[in-house]
Amino acid sequence: MTRYPRDLRGYGPTTPDPKWPDNAKIAVQFVINYEEGGENNVLHGDAASEAFLSEIVGAAAWPGQRHWNMESIYEYGARAGFWRLHRLFTEKAIPATVYGVATALARSPEQLCAMQAADWEIASHGLKWIEYKDFSPEDEKAHMHEAIRLHAEVTGERPRGWYTGRCSDNTVDLIAEEGGFAYVSDSYADDLPYWITSCGHDQLIIPYTLDCNDMRFATPQGFNSGDQFYAYLKDSFDALYGEGEAGHAKMMSIGLHCRLIGRPGRIMALRRFMDYAQSHADVWFARRIDIAKHWHRHHPKVQFKRPSQMSKDEFIAAYGSIFEHSPWIAERAFALDLCPAHDSATGLHHALTRMFRSASPEERLGVLKAHPDLAGKLAAAGRLTAESTSEQAGAGLDQLTDDERDMFTRLNADYTAKHGFPFIIAVRDNSKDRIKAAFERRIGNDTETELKEACTQVERIAELRLMDMLPT
Repeated sequence: MTRYPRDLRGYGPTTPDPKWPDNAKIAVQFVINYEEGGENNVLHGDAASEAFLSEIVGAAAWPGQRHWNMESIYEYGARAGFWRLHRLFTEKAIPATVYGVATALARSPEQLCAMQAADWEIASHGLKWIEYKDFSPEDEKAHMHEAIRLHAEVTGERPRGWYTGRCSDNTVDLIAEEGGFAYVSDSYADDLPYWITSCGHDQLIIPYTLDCNDMRFATPQGFNSGDQFYAYLKDSFDALYGEGEAGHAKMMSIGLHCRLIGRPGRIMALRRFMDYAQSHADVWFARRIDIAKHWHRHHPKVQFKRPSQMSKDEFIAAYGSIFEHSPWIAERAFALDLCPAHDSATGLHHALTRMFRSASPEERLGVLKAHPDLAGKLAAAGRLTAESTSEQAGAGLDQLTDDERDMFTRLNADYTAKHGFPFIIAVRDNSKDRIKAAFERRIGNDTETELKEACTQVERIAELRLMDMLPT
């Protein structure tokens, strides 16, 4: 059995109504990353100096040495940039979430007190602002638990949100396993929160952003001026606000860094955007923990048996009759690299249909022949599958007059004699009269045309059956 772990479907073509408070058309969420004093530095026991997200674009780490210019750029964020942001946010009365590196918070008591006085959420940004991609799961887990301990020690309570940023492919699993977080934000996969199941825990993901993020002032082909940053934020807001007006409300995340947006030449762009967003009605400015609480309350994890997580026996038992009396189709589909995208009616139909289409002509013909006659002897004797019984009853084929029953008996016999397989139609798409008209029209087609049409109808019947069983 092979399984592909990534979820490339998400919410599909129709996103859920988030039901934001007061029917807001958009939830706007600002994150202030507090990393200064937690970055790579030989003073912190790291192997080299920091090289990431500073005015020195393309900087290289200095192994075994302090990088004085890099250090002072980070120090600017703590000494000046933070307070500039603090004044702006408190003036505007806009709430914020802080991604606080635990060791950075421990080295900045006055800034921490100001965050708490402003009622900002302080989520965990890990123990240190370093790269975790090469950490073993055990070592990363140890850092994680120390981050939680130190965070609680310096703030007075454990964090409820988590974002590593420079994470590994184990990070989200480790957070879910820890079990104490209302949300984790190490994802950029959506404009709405979503649930995952990992390590036996249901874990809420509140995606973050790398595009509406001042980090692009410090990356190649990023923002060169505040005007570009403002224009990008405004366009993002307008697009999402428009979707909210159309009934598809979303969340807008904005990522900030004290040493970047806290510079005088950039802070005014943020002020202009705040003014612009506040000029609109029906905007919910929220902390990430507020969004998490809202999602937990209004959109709890939907529990159902997911096809991609079933055993082979469970899978065949559940879906072996989707193609009439042909469990071999489900058996073959189980061997595909099923993933979360196949846990919907459309996704699983795609997998099963692939196996039907790739079968030999003889096997496909066998599927056609496995279908019962419409209103035939098996129906009269009560020997149809549960699916066929329900479908034929839904079209009124279980309540025929004697003349109608004789007519269908004759049509069934004539069609099968000519084409070698029963007349097949997705009865749930049709009324009794439309079925009769299709019968009379199609019986005159050549067999090759009817074979193609019958296969199309078989696939449609399978789709309708799956729509009764799985989310669409």
